[in-house]
Amino acid sequence: MEGTSLGSAPGPEPEPGPPVDLSSLPVEVWLQILMHVPPRTLVTRCRAVCRQWRALVDGPRLWRLLWAQAKDAPSQALLVATHRCPPAARPCSWARLGILGPLARNLLQNTCGEEGFRKWKVKDGGDGWNVERNLRPVPGAPAQTCFASSFRWCQKRQVVNLLAQGLWPELLDDPRAEIHVSDWWGARSDCGSQYWLHVRLVAANGRTVLARFDAEPEPIPCPNDNPYLQVSHVFTNFPNGVRYVIFEHAGKDTQFWAGHYGARVTHSCVKVYFRAP
Repeated sequence: MEGTSLGSAPGPEPEPGPPVDLSSLPVEVWLQILMHVPPRTLVTRCRAVCRQWRALVDGPRLWRLLWAQAKDAPSQALLVATHRCPPAARPCSWARLGILGPLARNLLQNTCGEEGFRKWKVKDGGDGWNVERNLRPVPGAPAQTCFASSFRWCQKRQVVNLLAQGLWPELLDDPRAEIHVSDWWGARSDCGSQYWLHVRLVAANGRTVLARFDAEPEPIPCPNDNPYLQVSHVFTNFPNGVRYVIFEHAGKDTQFWAGHYGARVTHSCVKVYFRAP
């Protein structure tokens, strides 16, 4: 069609304007902007942008604002604890707290066997441990699987490095700190089981035991209704210097049967809290 234009040549691109100087923005504005960035991105990317951002990511103000708007228990616990017992100044300590969130969360890993035996140091007896489905649900467990023991004592342990988890010495040595431990154990309906739990709070040298908890409940008889029982303890007013938790438990059956008819253990927990007035 004559006289019809299918388009026109693009015109010249506009000249770029002068760069916007954002350095003069008040700190309060930057804090409001950075509050919308995921915590890990704050540390891995935003912190490297400039000195001003690095200071904000390394300091307490940004993280306390983030925790204040969060609804989860670890964030709320950190908000309270760091106001009453702040960590000593050192590079990235607040950023580590923001990413790791060490309060009110389970510091043990792979507690139901969903990753096999990863993170556990295992000592097998009889036919050793096996990972199986729960015969009845365990409340609050991250997975409905368990470690099933055999006809001789099967043991396993996990060591929690409290400082590596993001906790700080000032909090651990404060009399308001608490360490909550718990474990679930049970049996098959066609066989009785035995179980014990040992928990140690250990000093920085990895050997000196500062507090301990031991439980060896009465065996579950046979027959039974596939029960799961919880064992729990709260460490309070423990001595200064606790830096590790050693969590160890064991189980076996009461019939001396081949296979995995012994105690079934799952949903083990070690959590640190800060008791606010």
